[in-house]
Amino acid sequence: MFDIGFWELGIIAVVALLVIGPEQLPGVARSMGKWIGTAKRFVSKVQDDINTEINKADELKDLLEKQSELKSIHEILETKIPDEDDRKPVPRKNKVQDEKITSVESNNAKLKEPSDVDISVPEKNQKND
Repeated sequence: MFDIGFWELGIIAVVALLVIGPEQLPGVARSMGKWIGTAKRFVSKVQDDINTEINKADELKDLLEKQSELKSIHEILETKIPDEDDRKPVPRKNKVQDEKITSVESNNAKLKEPSDVDISVPEKNQKND
C-alpha cells in the first residue's frame, strides 16, 4: 500500500521529535499505535464481512442454478402425453399413396360385414415406352 522505507521512517521520527518534543513523543506514539491498531481491526472486520457476503452470494447462485435445472426437469415431467384424439396425421408427399389410402378408407367405411372385405391390391399405372 505505502512504500515507506527505513530512511523515510527515520526522517518522520526526526521531524516528530522536533515538532512534538522529547517529553510528549512517547505519549503521542502510544496513542498513534492505538489508533492504527483500531483502524487495522476495523478494516479486517470489514474484509471478513465482505468475504462472508460473497460466499453467501455464491451459495445463492449455486442454489438458483440447481433450481433452474430442477424446473426444467419438472416441466418435462409435467408435459402432457398426447392422447389418440390429440395426435395429428403425418403429412404424406406421395399422391399415389394418398389415393390408395383414401380408397382403402372409403372401402372400410362402406363395409358392413367382415366377409365383404376386398383384399385386392390396386394396380399400378404402368407406362409403356
